[in-house]
Amino acid sequence: MNRKKIDVYDNLTGIVKELKEGVLLTAKADDQVNSMTISWGMLGIEWGRPVFVTFLREHRFTKELIDKNGEFTVNIPYGQDAKDILNFCGTKSGRDVDKFQELGLTPVEAEKISVPAIRELPLTLECKVVYKQEQDPDQISEKRKKIFYPADVDGSFHGANRDYHTAYYGQILSAYILED
Repeated sequence: MNRKKIDVYDNLTGIVKELKEGVLLTAKADDQVNSMTISWGMLGIEWGRPVFVTFLREHRFTKELIDKNGEFTVNIPYGQDAKDILNFCGTKSGRDVDKFQELGLTPVEAEKISVPAIRELPLTLECKVVYKQEQDPDQISEKRKKIFYPADVDGSFHGANRDYHTAYYGQILSAYILED
């Protein structure tokens, strides 16, 4: 499998458009790999380095893996039809199911980190966590809390629930498109 190196900023518009529709965030710790669908994130510059910032709720399995390993990949469909993959990974927990096996996803060894790229979602950002910050609930309006953090919804629910997010700033160490 070849990797076509890309400049993140030259591809910013396409990456953000895909993020709006959903991309995968993949983490690995020990022998466990998990991907989850995300549509919240930011791409920018922090401390003079390119970063991808993702937001993970407290009880997500992927969060546990990132907390253990400190690395993640962002896996972007890049024009591929990935609706079924994104739907499955956004509604199932990696604690209960091996998403790679269930979906027939192909892990591809990353260049600079231990977390794999995914052949079926070829645009890949390899990231190393350089900072994390828990949300301060006191700084979120009551209106937003009711919509995004309903107190009566258990943290295990895959949609909006009472768990707040932690922001993970991942320095982008490598960016590429997987090609056959």
